Parts: sequence; C-alpha cells; structure tokens
Amino acid sequence: MDDVIDDNKSIFLDLVKNNIKREGIDNLIEYLLKTDFFTAPASTRFHSNYAGGLCKHSLNVFERLIKLLKMEYGENWQNNFSLESATIVALFHDICKVDTYIVDKKNVKQNGVWVQVPYYTTNDKLPYGHGEKSVYIINGFMRLTREEAMCINWHMGEYDMRAKGGVSLSDIYYKFPNALLTHIADNMASYLDETVN
Repeated sequence: MDDVIDDNKSIFLDLVKNNIKREGIDNLIEYLLKTDFFTAPASTRFHSNYAGGLCKHSLNVFERLIKLLKMEYGENWQNNFSLESATIVALFHDICKVDTYIVDKKNVKQNGVWVQVPYYTTNDKLPYGHGEKSVYIINGFMRLTREEAMCINWHMGEYDMRAKGGVSLSDIYYKFPNALLTHIADNMASYLDETVN
C-alpha cells in the first residue's frame, strides 16, 4: 500500500510541477507536505475510504475533468479553461479534508466474538464548510480566479448543504459552466472509479 501512496504522491506532484506556474504554488505544496493529504482517506465510509484515498480521488477527478473539458469544448478546450486552472481545481478541490480524518476503534462481532476494529472518523479543527473551506485554504497561499473559486466552491453540487438552503445551483452553473463539469467529474470519480472498503 505504501508503494501505491508514494506513486500517487509522485504523480500528483509532477502534475503540479508541470501544469501550475502560479505564484504561491510552492507554498501551497510545502503546506500540503506537512499534512496528511497524501495518506488520508477521501471519506470515512464512502468513496476511497482507505489510506491514500484523498490523493487518489484528486487524481481521478483530474482525469475525469480533462476528459469532460475535451468532450465539451473540443481540441481547443484550453481556450475556455486552461490546463493550469483545470489542474488547480481538480487536485485541490478537496483540500478541505486535510488533517480531518482520524483512526478510532469500534466493536464489531466477528464469528460470534466482539473484537475492536479500526475505522475512520472525523475531527474537523476548522469547521468552515466544504468547498468554501477549500477555497479559503488555497487563497491563503495563492490567488484563485473567480471561475476556479466557483468550481471548487460548488463541486459538491446538490450534496452541498447550502444548496438545500435555497442557493440556486442552476444560476451558478449557467454563469460558470465549468463548475458543473467539475461537479460531474467529482461524481464520476467517486461513483465510477473508486471503491468503498
């Protein structure tokens, strides 16, 4: 498992190095390297709920987003959304999850005997939301464009609690269609590319 985590970390860092030239990216990566981003799960019980799942999920979203951008805009897709922007949005959309998951133990009956097994739970030290928390963290290191911020902020779509409170996702997606593509890429990665342990 450590080899897979190391391989995904290397792929992630290569994508950042090759695709992102924005001022502040080095500071953001320095921050990430001090967190559990590369070893954390992507969730506690849903997609990629295993060590290294968060980084793998981010890579999956990158692949899905690039495919969707090419499908929607054709070979000149970067005239609509740059490779740098797509990389930032995909790789950092879930940065809000760093240092949030902890391993705890729960009692489970196995073969008629109660045993303690490890599982992931959350301990969010900065309960700032989800997409908006990712935008907040990233903007502490480098400036996002308005469209990048909207893509990251609304990548949860209808699953975002704010959408249940009356926010008009259709208005957001009409104004920022790449935010819709980000949401779709996130869902495709979560449900089609990833497993649940």
